[in-house]
Parts: sequence; C-alpha cells; structure tokens
Amino acid sequence: MKSEGDKIRVRYKDTDQMGVAYYANYLVWFEVGRTELLRRMGLPYSEFEKNDLYLPVLKAYCEYRQPARYDDQIELFTRIENLQDVRLTFSYKIRRGSKLLAEGYTEHAFINQAGKPVVLRKKSPFLWNRLLKAYDEQV
Repeated sequence: MKSEGDKIRVRYKDTDQMGVAYYANYLVWFEVGRTELLRRMGLPYSEFEKNDLYLPVLKAYCEYRQPARYDDQIELFTRIENLQDVRLTFSYKIRRGSKLLAEGYTEHAFINQAGKPVVLRKKSPFLWNRLLKAYDEQV
C-alpha cells in the first residue's frame, strides 16, 4: 500500500497567540495519520478492539523543522515503519507543499484488555497478515 497524504487544515484553536501550531498538536495529527492509514487498509481500530486487541503508544518522537501556522493546509504522510510480533511502529512526515514541517514516529504494543502483551500473529492471524501485507507493499 502506497503512502497517501491526509490533508489537515490548521485551525485557530490549534495555534498560540503568534498563529503557530502548538507542538502537542503534531502528536494528535500523527494519530489522525495512523487511524486513516489503518482505515485505508480495511483495518479500523474497531477491528482490533473486536478481537480484544489494543495499541497503546509506548514511545512518541517528533522533530520540528518549520512551524505550521493558522489556516495552513498541511499534508500528513504515514507509513508502517516496523512490524514485530508484539510491536508496531508508524513513521510520519508533515508537509506544507514541498516544505517538511515535522517528522517523527510512534511505537505501539499489541495488548489485550487486561493490559498483557499479545503476539499478534497468534492472537489474530487475519490482522497480522493484513498488516504484514501492507508493510511488505510499502518496501
């Protein structure tokens, strides 16, 4: 699956008094990117939850290059960076036109409702194979 850009308009409420997007909003935009990527793969979060699977964030990293500003039309590119038995990493790039504004990643664990780590390929071979296929198609 080819990385598609999700378009986001920077809202007034997302900015500070200087009209610059507040830094924590980038992590919210990362969530939009991974949610939409999974949805395009036919794997909305609800599919994981139906299988007693959850994807909490273990790590989040963002490097800010240039500010996004009020009313900017930005584009978010998300891809699966790494897929392991109990972990999944997404990478992100946020652009305004050709300018890179920020890039980063989030790392997630596969856990059950009790908070215990789960080996995805054993717990849900269907979900594992869909993720593996999407990951392989990116390379």
